[in-house]
Amino acid sequence: MKTFRITLAAVLLAATMGSAVTVHASQDAPKPMQGAPNLTHLHDFDFLVGDWQVHHRQLKARLAGSHEWIEFEGTCSMHKLMNGSSNVDDNVIEKPSGTYRGVGLRSYDPVSGRWAIWWLDSRDPFANLDPPVKGNFVNGMGTFYANDTLDGKPIRVRFIWSHITPTSAQWEQAYSPDGGKTWETNWVMQFQRIR
Repeated sequence: MKTFRITLAAVLLAATMGSAVTVHASQDAPKPMQGAPNLTHLHDFDFLVGDWQVHHRQLKARLAGSHEWIEFEGTCSMHKLMNGSSNVDDNVIEKPSGTYRGVGLRSYDPVSGRWAIWWLDSRDPFANLDPPVKGNFVNGMGTFYANDTLDGKPIRVRFIWSHITPTSAQWEQAYSPDGGKTWETNWVMQFQRIR
């Protein structure tokens, strides 16, 4: 089963990488990188390798003036791929409305020195992947941004990884309806290492 998950993740990552750059036929070889690779942030996600218990806190309604939060549990198991230049995590999310799974796909760009992160949700497996958030870590905190839409309106999305220790970490997601002037945090995940 583990081999199947890693193979599936590699196939999904390859498919999404093709959609994130200029479209080319699958027979065309990617253009070679010019100059030395920027590996400064290649190991940004090494801390996440392994198995985690995750406590979720999620805003019930996003960008709607809500202050009602729901809390639930889950797990996360993360593995490196492609010699560390990509990784995948398998998430079990136990919401009160029902359990589902999600896959986080990450890929490192040695030209820009940034990571791109996509999300695949088992509740809608044939949906288009959201635009990837992109960024890296500075002084122990990772910040990643993307442009997206919510209910047909443009929003800015931000992921922040922080409070990282060998046995714990925090992830949070925020949306901005005004191009990043103001932010509403709508999901916080507290990670505790299992192994």
